[in-house]
Amino acid sequence: MTPRLLVAGVGNIFLADDAFGPEVIRALDRRPLPPPVRVHDYGIRGMDLAYDLLDGYDTAVLVDTARRGHHPGTLSLIEAEPPDGGVVPEAHGMDPAKVLALAAHLGEEPLPRVLVLACEPELLPTGDEDILPGLSTPVREAVGRAVDALHTLIPALLADPGAPAPPLGRPVESGPPCPAALPGTTGG
Repeated sequence: MTPRLLVAGVGNIFLADDAFGPEVIRALDRRPLPPPVRVHDYGIRGMDLAYDLLDGYDTAVLVDTARRGHHPGTLSLIEAEPPDGGVVPEAHGMDPAKVLALAAHLGEEPLPRVLVLACEPELLPTGDEDILPGLSTPVREAVGRAVDALHTLIPALLADPGAPAPPLGRPVESGPPCPAALPGTTGG
């Protein structure tokens, strides 16, 4: 049986670099992933994602921004920890940890394996009143590298959804375009 895999773009298109996930999903329209993979832009609809995580997927790859202390535009692959009860589920919003806690709260089945393809943001609004549409230059440049990374990562996950997450090799930083350093590719 073919593993069920979900690629989920998350983020708010009106909050600068937080739009990274939706932009990667849009770019996948031009370079689609293999047919058994469901690709969906969830935006800020955390409840929808929580319910979909309970729909029998073997693996989910969330595409999002995450501050990890790297240069803006750096891609990281993170294996999400299963919810431990310390995070309070939230029905509104799109904090990935709270969405996973909500899914665990709603369902009786175990959650799928969750990986996060994260991009280091340069610009995120500081308050609720800030609306900043558009990605910063380093994050916009990372969109294509994220699509390349997904085209390498997804076939590996389809072949064996339980295998260790293929490492990016090193953080993939902005600069000259280069594919993500996943197994079988070269870094720049």
